[in-house]
Amino acid sequence: MEKLWRPLGHLFLTFFLYNFGTFMVAPTITDVTMFAVCPHQPECSIAIYLTGFQQAVIGLGTLFMMPLVGNLSDRYGRKALLTLPMSLSIIPLAILAYSRSRNFFYAYYVLKTLTSMVCEGSVQCLALAYVADNVPVRRRAAAFGILSGIGSAAFVCGTFIARFLSTASTFQVATAVAIAGTVYMRIFLPDVAVEESLKTPILCRGKEKIVADFPNEISPIKSEQIFKSRPSLRDMLTMLQSSKIFTQAAVVAFFLSLSDAGFQASVTYYLKAEFHFNKDQFADLMVISGVAGTVSQLIVMPILTPFLGEGVLLSVGLFFSCAHIFLYSVAWSFWVPYAASMLSIFFVFSQPCMRTIVSKQVGSCEQGKAQGCISGISSFANVVAPLVFSPLSALFLSDNAPFDFPGFSIMCVGFAMMVAFVQSLMIRVPPPIAEERVDNPNHVDSYA
Repeated sequence: MEKLWRPLGHLFLTFFLYNFGTFMVAPTITDVTMFAVCPHQPECSIAIYLTGFQQAVIGLGTLFMMPLVGNLSDRYGRKALLTLPMSLSIIPLAILAYSRSRNFFYAYYVLKTLTSMVCEGSVQCLALAYVADNVPVRRRAAAFGILSGIGSAAFVCGTFIARFLSTASTFQVATAVAIAGTVYMRIFLPDVAVEESLKTPILCRGKEKIVADFPNEISPIKSEQIFKSRPSLRDMLTMLQSSKIFTQAAVVAFFLSLSDAGFQASVTYYLKAEFHFNKDQFADLMVISGVAGTVSQLIVMPILTPFLGEGVLLSVGLFFSCAHIFLYSVAWSFWVPYAASMLSIFFVFSQPCMRTIVSKQVGSCEQGKAQGCISGISSFANVVAPLVFSPLSALFLSDNAPFDFPGFSIMCVGFAMMVAFVQSLMIRVPPPIAEERVDNPNHVDSYA
């Protein structure tokens, strides 16, 4: 047990520090953007379009980067690939830590867009693959839930501290924490050895004979794959087509990410225009949501998963995600978003359960590729979401709206989430693949 949790402990702290620095600035960025672009205005279409454009470009970049990062991590190790996004994420924070004037904001905007093409989702993708490398299949759902809970705890701590700091101090502290997280990871996080003999039931099937034919030399496939840095479209299609459940999970991932990205692109500007929320109210909402989500993922989810299974919990999480979004869209008073945020105790089930279902469809040597494939699909959704929902938000928050419904764009986000919910009801999760052991036939599960 100690052998299992020592590397995961270092990963959890690394993941906490990275997310702490990232989420700490979330409550302030809307105010910073509006002050730089259109100061002293409660509603600003230009700011909405800038945010939407940035999300679309980042999503387009990560669409190509996530499978690449995941595949490279299968080959060169998780730690080596974690270094790049964690280091790059420091640069934009440092710019706004120095100044939030218009020129510095646009420098931040450009660099944040470029660096996030690599950083956005990479750390989560690699952390999930690292957990999958170290945790037996039957414990993986709980471990993924704990990892998500660590992220939620970082979200709570970061946004709570930001509630009491000035804007300048918020970015300065976030920069320091991001640097500390990168240094800690490089010093303490043990890397996972990548075994060349690992096989999976999807993409590695059929290679056994070739490896057997070349027992004392590098096989043609291995020689070819040394130079293969990015999974081909054929590999990704093979992964999707070889498992119906993987395909269904990919559909859920797309609409879940589409909804999440659309909601994030719209909700802060909607609350600022309708209820005049600022940094402090945004932080309060995030703390409420984060506390509920942390308790759920660290306590509730590990208890429920063995009894209900990740398939049922995925549907439960998506159902309450729909309820959460619809409540926001029809909010009739300032307290409704606070009440809706409490539903985080249920809707946080969605991501870890979906990732667990994906993880159980492949073997150890393809965990990075599988998680990267799902992250790439999610990134494509992040491209589509702002192109659809940002113009809707700008239109219905302006004086030129075709009818008086400021939350209309958020309600449309809720309909997209309903598609993910309906698809999740069709997933029938079978027993996990036999890992006793595809990747190591002599493996004995010492953690039973």
